[in-house]
Amino acid sequence: MKHKRTFYLFLFTLSLFLLSPVFLIAFQDSCSIRVACVGDSITYGAKIENRFLNSYPSRLQQLLGGKYLVKNFGASGYTLQKNSNFSYWDHRNFEKSSDFEPDYVLIMLGTNDTKPYYWNGTEHFLKDYRDLISHYRSLESNPQIILMTPATVYPENFPAVRPYYIQSDIADTIADAVIHLGEEEQLPVIDIHRATAFHPDYFSLDGVHPSASGAAEIASLAYETIKNLEKRE
Repeated sequence: MKHKRTFYLFLFTLSLFLLSPVFLIAFQDSCSIRVACVGDSITYGAKIENRFLNSYPSRLQQLLGGKYLVKNFGASGYTLQKNSNFSYWDHRNFEKSSDFEPDYVLIMLGTNDTKPYYWNGTEHFLKDYRDLISHYRSLESNPQIILMTPATVYPENFPAVRPYYIQSDIADTIADAVIHLGEEEQLPVIDIHRATAFHPDYFSLDGVHPSASGAAEIASLAYETIKNLEKRE
């Protein structure tokens, strides 16, 4: 009888451990295909109501399901270029996204680079982008890198009291440059810029940050790209 009670107590303790958040997170971390979403405030989910549910990385997690672990490494206001005061290279999420040991790295940067006090021309932008690609390629996890063009910008929706100084024509230039860079580096490109063109409704919040519907569209395109890549393996 005593042995039986001990056995049941052991089973009870074991069940509590297996159902504990710490164990579940560790189990998920070890068994999941890891997806790192690298980007700025659009990735972070700024302005979206309940970003933990509606940001594009969160929506992507919902689409991919439990076999995947999607992490949001967005940094609001940060640039791809190294020489700005708010460079992604200097943000803690740059290191965190690397330590995450991702299987996929989705890069959507460039919107903040369009600001006149940051923009130094296409060649300078591409040089730093190539360096970023090289960095993620050097990771031991050997991730599949996916480039994403910056979203279309709608200045007519900018808040009058606090304009963002984001130049829509430079966003067009960056989008074209990222597409050509993908061809050069033989990397898949998700053309978010084209997908969001003629959709000011996706950016009704302030002309720059997507609403929940806009983030859902970005997540859907990312999901399709990942699944198509897996079909080729």
